[in-house]
Amino acid sequence: MKKTAILLGATGLTGSTLLNKLLHDRTIEKVKVFSRRTTGVSHPKLEEHIISLFELKKHNEEFYGNVVFCCIGTTKANTPDKNKYRKIDHGIPVSAAKLCKENKIETFIVMSSMGADVESSVFYNKVKGEMERDVLSQEIPNTYILQPSLIAGKRDEKRLGERIMKGVMKVINPLLPKKYQSIHPDTIASAMKALMKKGFDETVITSDKIKEIANVK
Repeated sequence: MKKTAILLGATGLTGSTLLNKLLHDRTIEKVKVFSRRTTGVSHPKLEEHIISLFELKKHNEEFYGNVVFCCIGTTKANTPDKNKYRKIDHGIPVSAAKLCKENKIETFIVMSSMGADVESSVFYNKVKGEMERDVLSQEIPNTYILQPSLIAGKRDEKRLGERIMKGVMKVINPLLPKKYQSIHPDTIASAMKALMKKGFDETVITSDKIKEIANVK
């Protein structure tokens, strides 16, 4: 039986990569994208809902499918206001998880980040940790939280600090434990698609395990 996938964050680096994979997957009948702006993609499988993601719960009647992928995330540079940052990185994924619970969607796959910790003294790590905690509290049967390290790949926006870090990572990456090595968005997207099909025996999945699931060395 073919599946309907719901995707949040389809215009981002990883989300756009995942969207392309889902649209070309024969086991997927429809991809519902909920986004504040269009992906610019035209495909017979694609169903776009241009909405405010802060008001996702108002769209519960359209929020039906077999699996939800949440690739929502921002940065300190793009969202310096901490209240808005929390609304994006915590509020949107948790709202999506609640809709999954309400509409009996049994698979929820969400991107977090390495260092997420509800007890962290670092605001951004703490927010990610709180998001993970509150997603897990919904007790969706097949919940997978991905904690990638630094994501390689070109972005549209200018992030000086991230560009510098990527340059450093190119040099030291081979020397780091696999858990801390940078990871490509295609690898993350491949792992998310594999989780939809095969699942995994762990809920919180670090970069080394993401590569393992995606079958990338």
